[in-house]
Amino acid sequence: MNKVKITNQHFLPFILLKGILIPVYFLLLTTSAKALPGENTDQVAAWVNAHPTLRPDIGDGLSVNKSDTPARRFSFQATVLPPGRVKTPSDRRTVRSERVAVYDQINGVTFEQLREALRTIYGLAIYQDYQQAQLIYAYPSSEIADLGRRLRRPLLELQQGELLLGKRFAYWLEITQTDDEQVISGQFTILLPEDLEKLEIELRDH
Repeated sequence: MNKVKITNQHFLPFILLKGILIPVYFLLLTTSAKALPGENTDQVAAWVNAHPTLRPDIGDGLSVNKSDTPARRFSFQATVLPPGRVKTPSDRRTVRSERVAVYDQINGVTFEQLREALRTIYGLAIYQDYQQAQLIYAYPSSEIADLGRRLRRPLLELQQGELLLGKRFAYWLEITQTDDEQVISGQFTILLPEDLEKLEIELRDH
């Protein structure tokens, strides 16, 4: 079996490199982003279908689900809908957001791992746009967390996230903690800047 050398430049979070998922994520390291929100569905689907690890078996080519065990899963979804509450899209040909979700019951998920996955999948230019982005909203506040405990609405306290606005795109990162203080799921979404206000309002009202 050929050994794969991983340099510091090509390092993914340990969560993404264990077990059977190694080839799935390692191949993403050498793939620069060629499909981003704002491009049409055919371009994005062609990129996904040509991608050596994102290539779907069935479907419209915009969604990918991979797992090595039920306890560890990865998904990618490009959609013509902005994130948040669903509404009828005015344009069914333009991708408005792309979401990567990770579920790892064994090793857990952190914000830093999500940020590193964003850098690895989308490349340095998009990662720098994220790094230089303005923080628009972070949750939960201490008041909301206390309210969640009083009202017995655990998600108000257990979901942690941030919305940021860069020069090119907007970004939404979120992790969800379990009742026993483990974080086993997280997601990041790249969206068009014009859809950020809608998402922010919905998250604040949640």
